[in-house]
Amino acid sequence: MGRKILFVTTDQQRFDSLGCNGGTVARTPNIDRLARDGINYRRAYNQNTVCMPARSTMLTGQYVRTHGVVANGIPLPADAPSVAAYLGEHAGYRTALLGKAHFEPGFDLRLEWPENSMAGDGLTGPYRGFDHAELAVHVPAFGDHALQHYGRWLIDEHGIEATRGFSPLLAAAPGGDTGAPETRVNPIPREWYHTDWVADRTIAYLDTLPDDADWFVWMSFPDPHHPWDPPASERHRCNWRDLDLPAGHPGGRDAVERVLAQKPAHWLATWEGTFVNAEGGPGSYRPQNVTDDNIREINAMAHIMNELIDEACGRVLRRIETRGWTADTDVIFTTDHGELQGDYGLIFKGPFHTDSLMRLPLVWRPAPSARIAGGVEVGEPVGQLDLAPTFCEIAGVPPAAWMQGAPLPAAAGSGRERVLCEWDSQFPGYGMHLRSIYRDGWLCTTYEPSTVGEPNGLEEFFALTGMFGGGIGPVSPIAYEGTEGELYDVEGDPHQWENRWSDPACKTLRADLVADLYDNLPKSRKVLKVARPA
Repeated sequence: MGRKILFVTTDQQRFDSLGCNGGTVARTPNIDRLARDGINYRRAYNQNTVCMPARSTMLTGQYVRTHGVVANGIPLPADAPSVAAYLGEHAGYRTALLGKAHFEPGFDLRLEWPENSMAGDGLTGPYRGFDHAELAVHVPAFGDHALQHYGRWLIDEHGIEATRGFSPLLAAAPGGDTGAPETRVNPIPREWYHTDWVADRTIAYLDTLPDDADWFVWMSFPDPHHPWDPPASERHRCNWRDLDLPAGHPGGRDAVERVLAQKPAHWLATWEGTFVNAEGGPGSYRPQNVTDDNIREINAMAHIMNELIDEACGRVLRRIETRGWTADTDVIFTTDHGELQGDYGLIFKGPFHTDSLMRLPLVWRPAPSARIAGGVEVGEPVGQLDLAPTFCEIAGVPPAAWMQGAPLPAAAGSGRERVLCEWDSQFPGYGMHLRSIYRDGWLCTTYEPSTVGEPNGLEEFFALTGMFGGGIGPVSPIAYEGTEGELYDVEGDPHQWENRWSDPACKTLRADLVADLYDNLPKSRKVLKVARPA
């Protein structure tokens, strides 16, 4: 008999958003308590900086190039492995996913993929190895069209008007007090908002289980991902007027441009508006239109969302305690990727390989019955592909042969040396390819030659959905030769403002890190076909 597993994820949450990681604004006592009683990983990194690839890695325990979801818009193959299915088949676990999944394309109004059609069909599973699934995305509706189980519930229970307070997703619509993009004062009652809904549905599922069940429950909050539109009743928690610009913001325009000019060309071009970050944010977003007060308000909204998530976690943890399960329940908390949130003067995410997007909050509170020492900080690098093997270890079964990570170390001194991250453009017209390694306190990213305009399989998705008129989508004005890169001393330069890639003093180090990176990347499957589901 294994231990019970509560796996909690958020979406687009920064490492420094939690009190246990140095955050000083949002109050996160429940997650901080998990860190205090368990293990806090100080150098956890994702294997990709956007949603679908990162989430597919968490589900499969595989590198992005292995499971094939190298960018948003590519569905995880129907026959892809699932740690949930593995725990059910090999350890007898009951399994559920409550909240955001995003293993399949979200812009799917034709309902080609089950993730988007299940709610309308009245189904709650099975799905991707989960016995039970009730799903949510960041907004409840597109026009009058309900999105997933949360949207269906909100409209059925409270009417279509309840959806009108959410800011449109990926539209960069101005709102809030300052006209910040994707920000809105949302009149929705807190108890109707998706954060509390996810916790409610998790509790409801747990209440269906017998006391002696072994279970793996993935509770997946859509926040603090944009749009930044938490319930208006909660705005008192953080006044944007009281906030400073984030520490990663260099200051005025001249300071921003000095920092970005050291980096590969798309960084400064994003700031200037000549490179459109359509793969990591709204296509209409232009940083030069975002004011300092916009950034302050976005940060305030994110802090509010993080507090609501922490309180929702506390409710679920109390229900687990009421059921008498606490002593036998492992809790793991993390996210899929970070958010720029004003660092470098930028917001959203995308092809920007720095700690803002790559470094993750990751906390593991082992079940007290496991007698694993708590109050531990682990500084060695770990990754998202280590989660699935860890679940197997908790369940008392060996990791599956297809998993490419290793169980998370429970103490310092594991000898772990490196963690890897990749980026491949969603749009064939962008064709950008980044490969990164964190090792020995250095973060190194090498840029492979761009493939601007070369078909990569995503044009099939555009043809299927009618996006971009069925063509290849937008075309980047920037193409890399394969000699460009980034190199940062992350301890001495925590915000990665000084690019050491061309520093003669770092030539040998750079060559060593790049060689180590490629020595440890598995061979790519090059799976980019976007097939209709069977």
